[in-house]
Order: sequence, then structure tokens, then C-alpha cells
Amino acid sequence: MTTDTPAADSPPVLEVRDLEVRFRAARRRTVRAVDGVSLTVGEDEALGIIGESGCGKTTTGKTIAQLEQPSDGSIAFRGEDLVGASRARRRELRRKIQFVFQDPQSSLNPRMTIQEIIAEPLRAFGEWRGRGSRDRVVELLDQVGLGPAALNRYPHEFSGGQRQRVGIARGLVLDPELLILDEPVSALDVSIQAQILNLLMDLRAERALSFVMISHDLDVIRHVTDRVAVMYLGVIVEQGPAEEVLEHPAHPYTAALASATPPAGPFERRERIVLSGDVPSPLDPPSGCRFRTRCWRADALCAERRPALAPVGVTGRSVACFHPLDVLAGPPAVSQGGRS
Repeated sequence: MTTDTPAADSPPVLEVRDLEVRFRAARRRTVRAVDGVSLTVGEDEALGIIGESGCGKTTTGKTIAQLEQPSDGSIAFRGEDLVGASRARRRELRRKIQFVFQDPQSSLNPRMTIQEIIAEPLRAFGEWRGRGSRDRVVELLDQVGLGPAALNRYPHEFSGGQRQRVGIARGLVLDPELLILDEPVSALDVSIQAQILNLLMDLRAERALSFVMISHDLDVIRHVTDRVAVMYLGVIVEQGPAEEVLEHPAHPYTAALASATPPAGPFERRERIVLSGDVPSPLDPPSGCRFRTRCWRADALCAERRPALAPVGVTGRSVACFHPLDVLAGPPAVSQGGRS
């Protein structure tokens, strides 16, 4: 794994700039689900996107994969603009970006056999080649630990972990260069989670894949990804190397998320930061900093202006905060809501 930034003469695998996704709500109101997100993914790099439910991370992933349409901003794959490309060219580029859905129960057609499910992208892109494609499906089933005996069975005959393996095989059948995984282990037991994560890491090593891993589980992100982007209410509040961001957060929101993870060992003590209040509605976000209504460090400046991502430290990190934490000190002991 690598955390190096791409060379100047080589465009990153993925480059997203000022991405916005807006949805029309009741009474002609607008939900800004994603509001100015910028991120990059390099060659053979895994980027994690974390945040609470409703923060916009899944919408970001789906928009990158062209399952949702952006309202503004740019998405470039290896330097080529996805948003402005012709329909034919966008279709060619889309086959190189595949999406693995969160819920294997609902994302697999119960009336299709496993062979039909995995082969579906081949047929959609006109690449089904009979016996050769069937051999490709068998090869993928072997790679994800199921084997050819699964070919003519149906999703309901498999466990949740096995269905997720089918979803991963379907995501790999077109030989993508970028795989976007939306909470791929959240519905699984802990022991099965470890198997799926190890499988993903093995596949990444074998295929030199780039990943975008969407999750609310910081331990998963720490285990699998190189860098992490922390989202809150449609915006990125912190980015940087995963281990450093999660161990020594600079943004108060990241610190609160990190404090909620269980200690790594029996002798580690971690003070829990309990945030007061609920996440504001994306229909009516706070002025200035989106996090200020729950932040113990907020002042008048935070209500007046929205902080931009700015470098912090010397390790390629950035934070959107007027009053960032000391990145060497780790999470503070208390918060606006006190300790738990």
C-alpha cells in the first residue's frame, strides 16, 4: 500500500473537484447532499470516506460511479472528464469504475442464479462471450472463495457473507481499475467481516486495484485504507493518512468519532467525547461551519464563515476548522457534552 501522491506528469486514478449533489425536496426546498467535495485517489491507493449516517458519503460514492448525477463540479478518471464526456465515452469509462452495494440481500436479484448475477455486467456492456465468459465467472467465484458449485444456485441459498462475496465478484467481472465499496461489511458478523476485509486486501494486492471504501466503522477504515476523508453534513472536514487522522485528529468532529471506537487493548484508556444536539438537517444547514452547533470550540467566527480545507502538520493532512486541535495531542478529554 502507498500513501504517496501521484506524480505530477501522471493524473490520479480519480480526481473529484467541488462536487455538488442537490435533490429537490417538498415545498420546492433543496437538499445539498454533497456540497463542494474535492478528493483524489492515486494508483493502487485505498481512500476511506467516513462519517455519520446522512453525511453524504454514499451519495458521493454513487455519483463517482455515475449512479447519481452531479449538480455541479467535476469528476475525472485518469484525467478524463466523466461529467462532460459524450454518452458513448462515459459508458466506456464507467466500466472501469464499479460499485459494491451495502446490502447483499437487496442488491442481488433473487430470481437470477449466481452465474447470471455475476455475468450481468458483461451482458450489459456487450462482453458476454459464452464459454469464455462462463470460465471468467468460475475464476471469480474461486477468487472470492465460493467455487463453481455456486454457479446455478440462488442468493437465498447463501449466508450474508457469501452473498457479499458474490457482490464483490460481480464488481470485479469487468476488470475495473477503481472499486467503490459502500459499507461492504456493516451487515455481517464480526468474524465474517474479517474474512471479507482480508479478501478485499488480497484482491487489491493481486490486481493493483484502487479503492474507495465508504464506512462508519473507523476500525475497518484503519485496517484497509491508506488515506481517509471525514465527511459531515455534505462537506469534508478533514483529510489525510488514515492512521494519523484517526490517532491524532485535528478536527473536533473527527476527534468525537475516534473517541467512540473501542480501545485497542485492555490497558488503553480513551475518553469518550459526547456531542450535544442532533445533526442539523441538510435542508437547513447552519451558517458558517456546518459542525459549529455541536462543537465545543466554536465561536462567532465559526458562525460567520465556512472554513476551507487547509494544510495542518507536515504529512499531507488538511482540516476545515478555524480552531483545529493539536494533532500531536490526540483527542481532548472532554467535550461540549462532557465525558461518558
